[in-house]
Amino acid sequence: MISRRERIEGGIWGLLVGDALGVPYEFHPPENIPPAQVIEFTPPPGFRRAHTSVPPGTWSDDGAQALALLDSLLDCGKFDRVDVGQRFVDWYERGDYAVNGTVFDVGIQTSKALRSISLKIPRLLTEFSGENSNGNGSLMRVLPLALLHTGTDTELALDAQAQSAVTHPHPRSEVCCALYCLWARNLLNEVDRPWETAVAALRHIYKDDEAHTAELEFNIRPDDQPVGNGTGYVVDSLRSARMLLERGNYEAVVKGAVALGHDTDTTACIAGGVAGIVFGINGIPQRWRDALRGRDILDPILRKIKY
Repeated sequence: MISRRERIEGGIWGLLVGDALGVPYEFHPPENIPPAQVIEFTPPPGFRRAHTSVPPGTWSDDGAQALALLDSLLDCGKFDRVDVGQRFVDWYERGDYAVNGTVFDVGIQTSKALRSISLKIPRLLTEFSGENSNGNGSLMRVLPLALLHTGTDTELALDAQAQSAVTHPHPRSEVCCALYCLWARNLLNEVDRPWETAVAALRHIYKDDEAHTAELEFNIRPDDQPVGNGTGYVVDSLRSARMLLERGNYEAVVKGAVALGHDTDTTACIAGGVAGIVFGINGIPQRWRDALRGRDILDPILRKIKY
């Protein structure tokens, strides 16, 4: 029996470990990824690592922003868009929530959005709010909202959308974040048919919202069989996570994410978060938990959680 506390801790650890596992394999096509049995924090000899200056076991922008959101939720007691936005800026400009204060691998859209917040120039963000601005930068960090939110499904979905809009304000990114959060909440609460129940809830929430309904039904297509390719497109990232969760254990899920190639750290972060909920903190291999860097950042945040 996995307790609720173990599932919440599993979600947080799961996204961080998945992120760190994927960092050295990023940008490689799937045919260049090593066999699953040798995918570890330290890649096998001869593999051309991404981010060569980053020590093994280090989370990237994905994990740092997720921790910024988590810390904001714990300090404010609810989602506060202004506070979250400022914490993202503090990460980007000062290295808050980044291991050793080192910021790397920042997405173009996120960078632009955070500069707009820092400089108080909202028009900068509007330049990156079109249909082609649907990277996975808001989906990769949103899981803490699902883990701690105490409101209704509607309130959770709307907060997930608002969280996305800090850097990714297109309705497609917002809907992906809302659906992922409802799915994760159902996994946490051990609801039967968690994906289908989340989809039904979101359809009800959007019954009078044509724009978000259109994104859900015609672009995300939640009733399709999940097939993902590990790219940085937000819809593909969500599909990849759903596909990978069927792998049967945490290690298989995140190694499967890395094996897809491309945006390996973010795919493993998004899939690893929900896998951590399903399999719990003790389902995450101890060797990876021991080798994860940044415990001086993570542990004080975890101690704030009231289970």
